[in-house]
Amino acid sequence: MTPVLQLMLALGLLIGTAKLGGLLSQRLNQPSVLGELLVGLVLGPTVLNVLHLPIFPDEHLSETVHQLAEVGVVFLMFFAGLEINLADLLHSGRVAVIAGTLGVIVPLLLGAATALPFGYDLSHALFIGVILTATSVSISAQTLIELGVLSTRPGLALLGAAVVDDVLGILVLSVFVALAGSGAAGGAGGGALLWVFARMALFLVGAVYLGFWLLPLGAEWVSRLPISAGLLAYAVVVALLLAVAAEALGGVAAITGAFIAGAALSRSEVKGEMEESFHSLAYGFFVPLFFVSIGLLANARAITPAQIPFVVLITLVAIASKIIGCGLGARLSGFNAREALQLGTGMVSRGEVGLIVATVGVTSGIIGEEVFALTVIVVLITTLVTPLMLRLSFRE
Repeated sequence: MTPVLQLMLALGLLIGTAKLGGLLSQRLNQPSVLGELLVGLVLGPTVLNVLHLPIFPDEHLSETVHQLAEVGVVFLMFFAGLEINLADLLHSGRVAVIAGTLGVIVPLLLGAATALPFGYDLSHALFIGVILTATSVSISAQTLIELGVLSTRPGLALLGAAVVDDVLGILVLSVFVALAGSGAAGGAGGGALLWVFARMALFLVGAVYLGFWLLPLGAEWVSRLPISAGLLAYAVVVALLLAVAAEALGGVAAITGAFIAGAALSRSEVKGEMEESFHSLAYGFFVPLFFVSIGLLANARAITPAQIPFVVLITLVAIASKIIGCGLGARLSGFNAREALQLGTGMVSRGEVGLIVATVGVTSGIIGEEVFALTVIVVLITTLVTPLMLRLSFRE
């Protein structure tokens, strides 16, 4: 088969099985995202490794699927932003800042302290802590949407805390890389770090103030034009461009830019029409690929028996540190114990953000392939358990 036919076959297989996995998960009274994640694990190198079967000889197929999956997470976070009430989100500013800050500090310290007794030197141990500071709220956002609680006080605080976590996590990563002498943060000390902070601040302020004013006006203008699926096309363009700008100009995660774009358009008078058409595109094609791709990246077979104790312990620390750090921040901000638990649980998943941080460590020469392999397993497990724990925390 030609590469194009291989791609079409792979996409049909992955999307179809993802939807079936989601259906089975729902029949078992679990979030559909859990079933889609598990399907990816089965289809990936841990079990079947389907994208490397003889029927798929194209060596670039996995990369193409992964790139489409990255578009899926951008669309997922754009839709999450589109679903929220902006005024309610802004009211969660205090708890978002405190929970997001402690959600970086506690995992950093606990992760490094856990790695040291297992023979890792201080540099490697600290970077393992840096990896644990990451949060990917995309999995949690999808679960909250399914449960119908995205606009509750913990749900809105979770989205705000994730943005704070993203900014602080990038700053911590930049500081570490700069101190390690790598060029990833410019290697120029204080000047480079100041520029990292400045470009993030400029992007966030510009995206919020200009985007929240211009994007709704643009949507209402496009809705009056005689363009086929004009609003859908406008939403896609805005989501993609702000995601690109977030990483290329602001130095923050692409999902942060996509979320800001969706939150800005949630103010539009044509939000309902846009939401309906965008949901069909995102959840019919791109979003299932993202959930499946998490499992496709993980290879549990690569873990040796000697590494299992550390993997188990660091995974438990990864889960507990976010719940403790973010939950404590929520309690200090006036949340009750259950709301604090819900917020902390929603911040557990590391997802693609954790993988990005680990990749920076490998390319910068700070960590080796062994630590990267361990990280992928931790990312997978934290991503799998987050929907389960969220459902339990919101159960009446």
